[in-house]
Amino acid sequence: MMITKLVMATNNANKLREAREILSPLGIEVLSQREAGADCDPEENGATFAENAYIKAKAVYGAVKLPTIADDSGLCVDALDGAPGVYSARYAPEGEHCAKLLSEMRDVPADRRGAAFECTICYLDENGHTELTGECRGSIGYEQRGTNGFGYDPVFVVGDRTMAELTADEKNKISHRGAALRELYRFLKERYGE
Repeated sequence: MMITKLVMATNNANKLREAREILSPLGIEVLSQREAGADCDPEENGATFAENAYIKAKAVYGAVKLPTIADDSGLCVDALDGAPGVYSARYAPEGEHCAKLLSEMRDVPADRRGAAFECTICYLDENGHTELTGECRGSIGYEQRGTNGFGYDPVFVVGDRTMAELTADEKNKISHRGAALRELYRFLKERYGE
């Protein structure tokens, strides 16, 4: 039998909207951790996206005892040996991530500017946990462009536009979190099949 409620270990409105849109065909209500009554903010001290996602999922699941998902994601830049990676959120002070990255990439030629947004989602319930991943390949641009999105979106180029120049629908179709959420959709559909 399909689950009816799922808690997402976040209060981020953008992440919640994306999860709700992708999982809505399953008839699952996606709650934020605040809506579910989980008041926790565990320290994300894992060495990988998977470890951090599990830390968050375990904390929220422990508080609410409902099926829980948590994600951790970041930008992995080829020329920086995968940095900022798991440290993407702490790479620079709030609002300065793109500027710092552009500065570090200043002398990197076009053919070495490849990068990927990577996301791992941890699904946790009474039966244990499952990890699902998604990736979006692109490159680092030379300037910030666009007003949609957040984080590194204004400098991450897919095709001829940055993520911040895409509509929410366009971004959901190609984003790393969207890809991981579609994997989650398939996993839930198979596990709880109709």
